Amino acid sequence: MELSLIQKDILITLISLYHQYSHPIKGEDIAEIIRRNPGTVRNQMQTLKVIGLADGVPGPKGGYHPTARAYSELNITGDYSESKVLIQRNGAPCDNARVSEIAFTTLTHADLCHALIKIIGNIRLFEVGDTITVGPTPVNKLLIKGEVFGKDEADSSLLISTTEMTSLPKKSVREYMSMPLITLEPDMTLAYAAKTLLQKKIHGAPVVEKGELIGILMMTDIVNAFDAGMEREALVSSVMMKNVITISGDKKLYEVIRRFKEEGIGRIIVTEGGKPVGILTHSDIVRVFPSL
Repeated sequence: MELSLIQKDILITLISLYHQYSHPIKGEDIAEIIRRNPGTVRNQMQTLKVIGLADGVPGPKGGYHPTARAYSELNITGDYSESKVLIQRNGAPCDNARVSEIAFTTLTHADLCHALIKIIGNIRLFEVGDTITVGPTPVNKLLIKGEVFGKDEADSSLLISTTEMTSLPKKSVREYMSMPLITLEPDMTLAYAAKTLLQKKIHGAPVVEKGELIGILMMTDIVNAFDAGMEREALVSSVMMKNVITISGDKKLYEVIRRFKEEGIGRIIVTEGGKPVGILTHSDIVRVFPSL
C-alpha cells in the first residue's frame, strides 16, 4: 500500500519519538511536531493500525508505537538507537530529527558537491537556506557541513550543497598529545611558574605532586593574581585550579573534540594508569585538522 504524505509524516515522527523516549507516544505529541490537528492524527493512526504499521496501548500512559513492519515500509533499520546520526540546524541540535542516509549526488564536478540527506523525524524543521551540520557518522566519523537548497517532504529528504567534509581520525589521543609533559609543583612561587611558562612558550601547565595530578595553572591565573595584589612569592597551590579535566590516552581523538565543544574547554590532560603523561590543546587539533 502506498502511504500518503501525512501518513509518512506521522509514521516517521512516531518512530523518531518512540526511539527518543522508549514509551508509547500520544497522538497529540505527534500532532504538535508535524503541525496537524490532533483529530486528523488520531484518524490516520487508526488507518496505520489497520494496515499493521502501528499499534496502540490503552490507558492514561498509553499511546502508539511502531511495528516491525513500519521499519520495513520506510526502509529504516531496526537498530536505530545504535546508528543514529545527529543533525544541527543553524548551529542548534535538532532533537526531533536524525539522519538515516547520506548519498552524494555530485562528486566529479569541479565546483559542486551536493548530497541527499534522508531524515527520520520532522522534515518541516528545515528550510531552504538553512546551514546544517551532519554527524559524526558512527563508522567513519564523517562530519558534513552545508546549506539546504531543496527538500522533498514526500521522501523526507534534504538536498544540500556541501561546504566542508571532515573524517574525524580514529587514532587515540596519545598520537596527538604534546610530550614531554611540562609540569609545575604546588610549592613553586608564582614568579617562578610564570617564568617557566614564558620560557616554554605555553599558556598553562598541570600541577603535579609526587607524580599525582592535583591541579592546573594558567598564565591568565597568574596575571589575575598579580592584578589583585598577590605577592610574586605566593605559591602555585594558592592560585591553581583543582578541578582538572582529564582523558585516558587510549580514547579516540574525536571524543576529545566532542568534549571540547560540549564543555567549552581549550585543553585536556592525558593520563595513563591515572598518571599525567601529556596535554592536548584545541590548538594542537586545529594544526592537524584546520577545518575543525
